Amino acid sequence: MKYYIIAGEASGDLHASNLIKHLKETDTNAEFRCWGGDLMQSQGATIVKHYRDLAFMGFAEVLMNIKTILQNLAFCKEDITQYQPDVIIFIDYPGFNLKIAEWAKAQKLKTFYYISPQIWAWKQNRVHKIKKCVDKMFVILPFEKDFYKKFDMEVDFVGHPLLDAIANRNKLPFESFCKENGLSNKPIIALLPGSRKQEISKMLPILLSVVTKFSDYQFVIAGAPSQDKSVYESYLNKNVSIIENKTYQLLEQSSAALVTSGTATLETALFNVPQVVCYKGNKISFLIAKAIVKVKYISLVNLIMDNEVVTELIQEKLTSKNLTKELEKLLTPDNRTVITEKYSVLKQKLGGYGASKRTAQLMNKYLTN
Repeated sequence: MKYYIIAGEASGDLHASNLIKHLKETDTNAEFRCWGGDLMQSQGATIVKHYRDLAFMGFAEVLMNIKTILQNLAFCKEDITQYQPDVIIFIDYPGFNLKIAEWAKAQKLKTFYYISPQIWAWKQNRVHKIKKCVDKMFVILPFEKDFYKKFDMEVDFVGHPLLDAIANRNKLPFESFCKENGLSNKPIIALLPGSRKQEISKMLPILLSVVTKFSDYQFVIAGAPSQDKSVYESYLNKNVSIIENKTYQLLEQSSAALVTSGTATLETALFNVPQVVCYKGNKISFLIAKAIVKVKYISLVNLIMDNEVVTELIQEKLTSKNLTKELEKLLTPDNRTVITEKYSVLKQKLGGYGASKRTAQLMNKYLTN
């Protein structure tokens, strides 16, 4: 079969690549044409557009790049028309994907959605569009099945693919990891400032403002695969290093982490790393979001647990003073024990291993029956 997959971010590239791997197991004649990244390409997909050219965050930023977005939409429709896939698989990335899904349904193309847009947080009315233009929805968060059921839509809860991505990793000894990456032997505090250039330039100076307060630790930036090292170079010094494209290896070795809100908060929790969740964005975008978002927390960890397991420092609360105070708490042994116990409960709620394989098998079933 011919699969057309659209992923617009680094996390989508990861999960789509694992899905492609298992789709090839269930369909030996599978062909993949995709919007995504290097991981999808490594699984044999033809990449039409790289996600690094697609990501615009915040309301103001989207408006400033509206011409590019419209051009991408037009190009995508034309490319799908020429390729004539058996199914289009959308991976999160709702602003773009829902527009294409609506168009695709009008063309009588089959549409699957893997990793639901976070419509439970805001724009809940989009569920009606999803019901009309998505044939099958595969959700990865436990509360999403109940959310869709409220709108009389049956979806498949497949578990969270991050559990698969993280499982059975061979962890290097700490000393070997440091030597391999040119680090000192001080314990590590990981900095995850996001994957987009806008996020990095906004977040990294704030995260680094605490460095001098923790001289017994080394700070290591997780370089995003979509960014060149030059984006980070001005921030590096004797106690601040960068490791590119090795976020999971870095988290395995870290004593604590300062994390920009997003999928990375969940990844950090699954590695049992105590964290402070941070976010500071465009003021106009934040005020608009605050008025319409319908959730108590911004981190996936707290949303899934329905409790403040990890501290969130948002907008004006994200100061050097507050960050220092919260990081000091995280580095105490008692605090670490409490947090990791809560992380264990989180993993149970996420549905166990095998999400990518379950999803591929279900997709194959729906396509062949």
